[in-house]
Amino acid sequence: MDVRLLYHTPDPERAVAVAARLCYAPVGAADLMDAMSSEAQQKILRTIMTSGHLSALEHATYTFAIDGVSRAMTHQLVRHRIASYNQQSQRYVSYAEEPCFIIPPRIAEDPEAFSKFRTATAAAFRGYSDLIETGIPAEDARYLLPNAMETKIVVTMNVRELLHFFELRCCKRAQWEIREVALAMLALSEPTAPYLFMDAGASCRRGPCREGKMTCGEPYERAPQRK
Repeated sequence: MDVRLLYHTPDPERAVAVAARLCYAPVGAADLMDAMSSEAQQKILRTIMTSGHLSALEHATYTFAIDGVSRAMTHQLVRHRIASYNQQSQRYVSYAEEPCFIIPPRIAEDPEAFSKFRTATAAAFRGYSDLIETGIPAEDARYLLPNAMETKIVVTMNVRELLHFFELRCCKRAQWEIREVALAMLALSEPTAPYLFMDAGASCRRGPCREGKMTCGEPYERAPQRK
């Protein structure tokens, strides 16, 4: 798994503060950008973050490249609708050699399960290759490829959606792979906007768990990323 921050809004905290202040200012956003002091910026950020008036967070965006993950994970990721995605296409990219398949840790640690997993993925790819050799286009042969297939995706989210994404996917109840992606994205985001992301993550980082009866009952912990 490789998660990289490709780009983010320059000075995201200032962009957010200016957008928020504009609602009550007699001057334009360009003037606010030039004149706003760092103290005023922090005061505005504190006000909107504590009050829950989060629309201004949508003016700062982050773009990540995520490689070496499964299509099972990206199917979960794209359920976050307020985002933009571009993913490696199995329609236009065909595979001459067996690609990487992402192996869940519980399967990798069980020799019998691992053997069955590898047999199944190898058979699926062999069927795919056989169809390609008979002239079937990749867009149809790909129906045989499993969710374990390694893929690459670029995702852009604004800060408001990122905070929502982190709350759901940094939680210990999230599936292992998307949780590792979320934790990596959070680690890359925090240094760029320390105030905006200072308590981002699972809800238990900020107080009581919001999972209700589904809570794991464990205290907040930032799990180490899997190598």
